[in-house]
Formats: sequence, structure tokens, C-alpha cells
Amino acid sequence: MYILKNALTSINRNKGRNILIGSIILVIACAVSVTLAINNSSSSLIKSYEDKYEVEATIGVNRENMMKDFNPEDRGGSKEDMREKFNSINSISVDDIKNYADSKYVKSYYYTLSLGVNSNLTKAENSLSDGKMDRPKGDFNNNDSSDFTLKGYSSIDSMNDFIEGSYTITDGEVSTDFEGNNCIINNELATLNNIKVGDTITIIDGSNEDNTYELTVTGIYKEKEDSDNGLKMFSNSVNTIITNTNVVNNIKNNNSDLNISSAPTFILTSSDVVESFEKELTEKGLSDSLKLETNLDQVQNATSTISNVRTFAITFLIITLVIGTIILFVINMINLRERKYEIGVLRTIGMKKSKVCLQFLCELMIVSFVSLIIGAGIGAIISVPVSNSLLANEISSAKNEMNEIGKNFGRGNGLDNSGNKVPRGGFNNKSFKGVTNIQAFDSIDAAVDFKVLVELLGIGLLITLISCSSSMISIQKFSPLTILKERS
Repeated sequence: MYILKNALTSINRNKGRNILIGSIILVIACAVSVTLAINNSSSSLIKSYEDKYEVEATIGVNRENMMKDFNPEDRGGSKEDMREKFNSINSISVDDIKNYADSKYVKSYYYTLSLGVNSNLTKAENSLSDGKMDRPKGDFNNNDSSDFTLKGYSSIDSMNDFIEGSYTITDGEVSTDFEGNNCIINNELATLNNIKVGDTITIIDGSNEDNTYELTVTGIYKEKEDSDNGLKMFSNSVNTIITNTNVVNNIKNNNSDLNISSAPTFILTSSDVVESFEKELTEKGLSDSLKLETNLDQVQNATSTISNVRTFAITFLIITLVIGTIILFVINMINLRERKYEIGVLRTIGMKKSKVCLQFLCELMIVSFVSLIIGAGIGAIISVPVSNSLLANEISSAKNEMNEIGKNFGRGNGLDNSGNKVPRGGFNNKSFKGVTNIQAFDSIDAAVDFKVLVELLGIGLLITLISCSSSMISIQKFSPLTILKERS
């Protein structure tokens, strides 16, 4: 108790020196709290980016494997083998997709099914084309005699063309009913056939005209302008009718001879399981003409910028701590020289070296603790706008992206065609590929929480101990008689 009382008296007696020490620690505390807040914000951003850019795996053509056995001189066998391999690309059935998705490495999955069909609609033909059917890029030819491509999506998540903005609803909306007999059609095809939202169109099996299906048009979409469209009168997707996989499967069930092309996408649990999942697909019978493709490069590039910000924040923190420790070290050494006579007197009247060291340590700890508390408070207040300014662009970007996706699906205002709010659990609460609103910090504890405060106090007290360690060693070496003799 005597040591603590003496330390408080010494602090009060040497106000100027302790205010200087306290000011330095206060500045360090402010810098550390802001840096830790930036680190928290960066971690939050990286988490949001990782959610936004989930690890997606798709199945694509392994052209290298397809071509390795090709012999140009063998005009018969090699070409037949090539044709067989190419036909195997279309052999991935819905059962295969579900089998592949039944894995501990897969978090979720979706897919699209494409089928060549005819219809009671008039086909849109480009006057400058060779008369062949206009099919979207990337689709396999299902039936050369069919006029239209019927493309079925398994869920809203699978509708990448709308999520990425290639297609945009101009009238109506994309139905959330993926079991019903509904569809959306290209605006050019709708104009050509005078089709409006709510009308019914007839789909005809391309190889069996007796099989017909009625679909209700819930929306009309427009394709984004494509510079590769050249002199074509219509867009590439003009003859594409979009529906759900349930409709395509029903048509397939009524005619097993139909050739359906599928495009599955698997959402993996993490980037570390790609090789294991690829090996598992091979064991489950995936053709060697096909291969697993992922978006790992996109995920890594998305987080690289914000990771650099976090690295900069940590580097700044280390530099601040090093400089602060050196400054405190120098001040403590000067302080020790100024109080050398005081140490000699205390030692002469019988105070032990350990108690002298403890008194000096108590003085520094009291000043440091008070400064850290004040610095933490100031840093916490500053860290909210600093963190929010770091998040501002991402918050704005996420909101704009969600609004754009909403418009693409025909739900930009969150209302249906009758002006009613879309029910909860539908589109409004949907997270498209992890694209959600990043929230701003609205309170101090959001940016600087209890963990940050504990870290701040720990760091502050640690640099105090390090900076005064040399002083404690010097006190141990001081001789009271030598000190008094030098004074006299």
C-alpha cells in the first residue's frame, strides 16, 4: 500500500513528465484501436467476398483428352470415337447430377436442362442467316429439326443470365414457382407473335407432334446487346423459351428418345476440397472426356485487394508499436537519470531494490492504464467513421448489385404485378450467389468490441513493460553511496 501511495504522490509531483508519457501512450492507443477496427472491418469484407464468390464447380469438356487419341489419317475409327466421346457430354442425367451432388464436399447445387422443341409460335429467322436455328451460345444442338430451345432452370440460383445481367425482364417477372407450367420468352419473339404476359403458348415435342404442353407466359425478357451479333436481325436468344427443369423433365419422361443437355453447378464447402471432389467424381463414373472447372481464380482475385488493406493495417500497427516503444524507452531512460538522486535516497533509508523497481513500475502502469482507457474511448469513436468509410463503397456496391439483380428478374421495386409486396421467403430475402447487403457499423461496440479492448490493453501494458525493462535493470545496478557521492 505504501508503494502505491508513494507512486501516486510521485505522479502528482512530476506532472509534466507523466503528461508527456501519457500523451504518447494515448496516441498509441488511438492508433492501435483504429487499426484493430480496420482489421475487423477488413475481416468482415473478406468474409462477405468469400460468401459472394462461393467456390463453384462446373463440368466442362476435356478437349485435351478428346483429342489425344485422334488420328487424322484414320478417317473412320478416330472420327467415330470422337463422335462417341462428344455424345457422352450430353449423357449427364439429372440422376447423375444428384449423385455427384451427394457429397460431403458439396454445400448446394443447381442445374439447367436444354431441349429442342417446336411450338405454335412463329420462329424468328434472321434474313441474313443460312436458315439454321438461332441458339444461345454454349448450348449443345439437341435436335436440328426443332425450331426453339426450351431451357429449364432448377432454381433462381441457377439463372446466371439474369443474375449477371445478360437477360433483363422488361415485362412481368420470373416466377418463383419452379414446379408450375410457366415460362418467359424473348421480347423479339413476343413482338413477332403478339404475345403478352399472361398468354398461353403451346410447346410441341420435336420428334412426336402428339405430345403438346401448355405454358403460361409470366415474363418477357430482353437480351443485352452483343457485339458478336453482327448483321443478325434478332438476338442470339430470340428463339429460347425459358422455363423450369420440371417442365423439361416432364417432356423427357413422355419421350425417352429425346436428347437433353445439362449444365450442373456445384457449390463446394471450401477451396481446399476441389481435388478431393474431382477424385470423387471420377470414382462415381464421370467420363474422362469431361473435367471439373472452378472459379478459384475469381475468388482469390476478389479478396486480394481487401487483404492488402488488412496487411497494410497490421504493418502500420507494428510500426506504431515499435516507434512508440522506442520513444517510451528513451523517455524512461531520461526519467531515470533525472530521478537518480531520489533512488539513492530511497535505497539509503533502507528500501529494497525490488520495491524501488515496483514503485517505478506502478507509476508507469497507472499512467499507462489511464491513458489507454482514454485512448481506447477516443479510438473507438474515431474507428466507427473510419471503418464505415472503408465499408462505404462495398455497402453501396452491394445495394446497387441487389437492385440490378432485382430489376433483371422483374422485381426491382419488390412488388409483384398487382402491386403487392413479394412474400417473405421469396425473392426479397434471396441471396444471389452470396450477394447481400453489407451493413454499416452503427455503434462503437460494432467496430471496437470487448475483444479489441482486451487486445488494446494487453498491447499497451506490454509495450510499457518492454520500454521500462531497461530502467528496472539499471536500478538494480545502482549503488546508493555512489549516487549520493556524485550528488555532493
